[in-house]
Amino acid sequence: MDQTFPSPASPPPPARGIAFGSRLRAAGIHAGLSALVAALAGALVFGLWYPTPFREISGGRELFFIVVAVDVVLGPLITLAVFDRRKPWRELRRDLAIVALLQLGGLLYGLHTVYEARPVVLALEVDRLRVVRAIDLDSTELAKAPPEWRKLPFWGQQVLAARLPHVDEKFEAITLGLQGIDIGMRPQFWQPATETKAALLRGAKPLLVLQHRLGARAAELQPYIAATGRSDEQLKFLPLFARRTDWVALLDAGSGELVGYAPFDGF
Repeated sequence: MDQTFPSPASPPPPARGIAFGSRLRAAGIHAGLSALVAALAGALVFGLWYPTPFREISGGRELFFIVVAVDVVLGPLITLAVFDRRKPWRELRRDLAIVALLQLGGLLYGLHTVYEARPVVLALEVDRLRVVRAIDLDSTELAKAPPEWRKLPFWGQQVLAARLPHVDEKFEAITLGLQGIDIGMRPQFWQPATETKAALLRGAKPLLVLQHRLGARAAELQPYIAATGRSDEQLKFLPLFARRTDWVALLDAGSGELVGYAPFDGF
């Protein structure tokens, strides 16, 4: 007489609350890893590409936070949506790998955008310094610059002087200037490095002039002076013109070396 045995019962599906809890844990782990990657990216961006004060005057801080906020928030939210322990392990692993690749691709694209907008040149235009971003420069025109300026730095900013246009160049310079393309943004006007410090000292004014303009606010300038390690008499200043706001650059009155910045209007 045949005897049939009941097939083993399949394990009951996890309760809805337990399943959602595992999703929350997975999303939380993903958020923690995303925050760690964002912190490393921030060290790169603010340590190399947008040091103080360029994170403020060139918009690097806002641009980076937009990129990171979207990337860090979106990745864990997608994980919360797709993570389900009831899926076969191969399928779950595939889903998580796709999420990670999408998030990594978004972060790399965002960092590339931040990199292209980084400040690369501080160009002296007679009596002011202009912050020039990599995206402002036509790569084909870099060949017209002096040899030492033809390659943009991966990090930091080159300080250089731009000459005034010659007679036959003035009309074009004025036309492009009205379009927002000033001589500091045109490599053909950049002067050799040997001319830079002398030009900076000629264009700069004694710090006393700025203190006089500030009047009662002159005391607010003192911490920035102290940070240079120099006295008031040992410093000159140049207005620093940027896309978002204007600061001043502080120079050593003897050597022409750029030694600090301060958040004041130098005009």
